[in-house]
Amino acid sequence: MCLSCGFPDIAHGRKTPRRTFMLGAAAAAALTIAGEANAKGRKSRGKEARPTQSAPPKPENVMTPDDALARLMEGNKRYQTGVARRHDFIAEREALVGGQNPFAGILSCADSRIAPEYAFDSSRGDLFVCRVAGNFVNPDNVASFEFAVEVLKTPLLLVLGHEACGAVKSAMSSISDGTTLPGHLPSLVAALTPAVKAVAGRPGDQLENATQENVRLGVEALKSATPLLSAAVNEKRVRIVGGIYRLASGAVEIFA
Repeated sequence: MCLSCGFPDIAHGRKTPRRTFMLGAAAAAALTIAGEANAKGRKSRGKEARPTQSAPPKPENVMTPDDALARLMEGNKRYQTGVARRHDFIAEREALVGGQNPFAGILSCADSRIAPEYAFDSSRGDLFVCRVAGNFVNPDNVASFEFAVEVLKTPLLLVLGHEACGAVKSAMSSISDGTTLPGHLPSLVAALTPAVKAVAGRPGDQLENATQENVRLGVEALKSATPLLSAAVNEKRVRIVGGIYRLASGAVEIFA
């Protein structure tokens, strides 16, 4: 791309084709005229010349962190009772073609029984969901949530664990038996080991304890993720919480 005329593959050390030269000159003249017109418009309008922000795709998703959490829990109550709202997916498409502004980001386990969009009775464009077996924090989902918070202005992040988590259970067995799981599964064990070891010897059900501890550690990891998420938390632009999904009832309990 030529920095002088803006057209590709033009070597000004060689003779420029007449047609290319004329096109480049015309384009440059048009840009100059447009720039002068814009400058005159800005000068005449003063402060009114400042560009206005376009409306978000879903204005109802612009809310405070506390309101976002309340909306999540209201959706979960509807899900528990089996009385979901009617979601008109066809009507939603047009608004979402040009962008998204989800009101909550969720770090969920990849377990097929856990579907955040259903569990919170949400529509498309409402939730920014990252899923990995064991719902643990890693650089990839931190980066994803940084995008959600800084670019999409998402006000709430939820780390969502669940009962009978197979990933946590497998990590506990691997650690206690001193065995190495096949394939890439050891990477899951390594990620979940801090939670498993933290609750060793703690009274109560060890799987439940480790699952909740893993959620707590995830919440703290996101809160302290510098520089973006930690700053957003300190500035109260985002709230980060943890919860657990109950398989029998579908209820989500916020505890961290």
